[in-house]
Order: sequence, then structure tokens, then C-alpha cells
Amino acid sequence: MMNIGLKLKLLYLVLGIQAASQMFAQDITGTATNLVVQGAALTPASQEYTFTEGPAVDLKGNVYFTDQPNDRILKWSKKHGLEVWMQPSGRANGLYFDDQGNLLACADEHNQLWKIGLDKQVTVLIDHFDGKLLNGPNDLWIDPSGGIYFTDPFYQRDYWDHSEQEIEQECVYYLPPGAGHPRVVDADYQRPNGIIGTPDGKKLYVADIQGSKINVYDIAPNGDLQNRRLFAPMGSDGMTLDNQGNVYLTGDGVTVVNPSGEKILHIQVPEQWTANVTFGGKKEKTLFITAMKSLYTLEMNVHGVRWNH
Repeated sequence: MMNIGLKLKLLYLVLGIQAASQMFAQDITGTATNLVVQGAALTPASQEYTFTEGPAVDLKGNVYFTDQPNDRILKWSKKHGLEVWMQPSGRANGLYFDDQGNLLACADEHNQLWKIGLDKQVTVLIDHFDGKLLNGPNDLWIDPSGGIYFTDPFYQRDYWDHSEQEIEQECVYYLPPGAGHPRVVDADYQRPNGIIGTPDGKKLYVADIQGSKINVYDIAPNGDLQNRRLFAPMGSDGMTLDNQGNVYLTGDGVTVVNPSGEKILHIQVPEQWTANVTFGGKKEKTLFITAMKSLYTLEMNVHGVRWNH
């Protein structure tokens, strides 16, 4: 028989979880709250990390993300929950899956871009540009043809053995399919960070986190960026898209902006900083949010567009 003290502890725990869920639910505001399942609450999947980043979804809906200071990539799956997938991991930051099931990673420890196979064997795709060390690939997106766009800001790390930039400008790069060297597609950034493109490969969104703006481009057939214009007057750490074309921005919680650049939803996250976001789970209808020490989930009426469900 359960003793009274234990019953009370369990009761307090349940009440605490309910109160937290109600608080999180009330912190979803805006003109498009119907994007979120009615009554859904922001739910912590785990709060045992140091700084989470780079969520990416595979073809099965499993979500991979990084705990960068602890040099590991973790995996969430419906079947097994949370588990360490790879450690060490090059202090990976942004992640993205290609169509062959390889996980591409911005290997911050080495200023490189990696391709990690299903067997966890690493291929270094990029380690220099014009003979110079990259600043630190941060986030990436793969277009429908297999070309890779990535941002390369400079954030000084205490685990590097260098302290000066070899490349003065902080640029957006493009690595064409099958190419061995990337090219600069925009060098006019204070500090590029989050990046995401539309599934048809026609538009690319890039955050200038220091310049407090999101730019949007038209993508030319050769991968060049054209017709740059301001999309939203705010920066973002990481970004994703839903099937309605809304863009999800991070930093102060998650801000959702419609295709016209208008803010339509804000999801308050109880952490100092929200780093990144993606859709995953069954039919990609769960929003996964990496925020400092935690991974959060939120059930949505919309879904992600990574695998064209």
C-alpha cells in the first residue's frame, strides 16, 4: 500500500505538471493560434543538457539535435525516446539530412562541414575556403538538387587553438552538388546564422542575427541568390518552415511569420534563449524546440515540409 507521504508527493508532482502545462499553453499568443492543436501545451522532453542546437528530422520522423558543449549528437524517436547517437561529434552545431540518409553537420570544433553516414563514419566535405580556415559553419540547408547552403559566422570558441579570423567577412556559401569547393553567394552580412529554403528550391531565407533582420532571396537555377529583400525586421538563431509557408524564427521563444513577413504567432519558451526548431514525429506534426538546457515539443495542426508528406 502506498503511504500518505508518497501519495502527497505524487499529487504535488501531478499538480505541478498541470500548472506548468497551463502556463505554457497560455504563452501561445497571436492571430494564428489555430496552427497549434487546441489545448496542446509546450512539453519538456528532457532538461538535462548544457546548450541544445541544430535539430534535424530524418525520413522516419526521428529528430537529431546537438548538446554542443558536451560534444554529442542526440536522437529522439517515438520508439526509444532520447538517446546519445554520437559522441564525440566535432562539437556539431547545425544539422540537416540529405536524401541518402546522411546527416550533415556543422562541425564547429574543426571549422568544417561534415557528412556523417548511417555507420557514423565521417567525411569532411569542406574545411577551407581559398586556403583559409572557415570562421565556423553554423547552420545549413540542402536544396532539392543536393546543393548545400551554409552560414559561416565567427563566434570565438574557448576550445579553438586560434583566436583570429582567417576570413574577414562572415558569408553565406553554396556548395553545388558534387563540387569540392563552395562559393560565396552573399558576403553582405554582419553575422549570418539561421538558414532555411522552401521545398521547391525557389526561395532561401537567411538570418542576420547581429543585423536583426531576415533576408529572403530567389534561387537561380545555378544556385546563385537573386533579388535579395528584407523579409522580417528581426534576427533568428535557427529557422524552419511549415506546409503553409510560415517561417518559424528563434531567439526569444519561437516567433512565426507568415509568407508576407507578418508576425502571426509567438510561442513563449521558459528558457533564456531558444536556439533552433524543426518539425518531426509522426507526419512531422510535432514542433521540436531546442532551448538552452532543454528539448521541448508542441503538437501542431500544420506539419513540416522536409520529406513532402
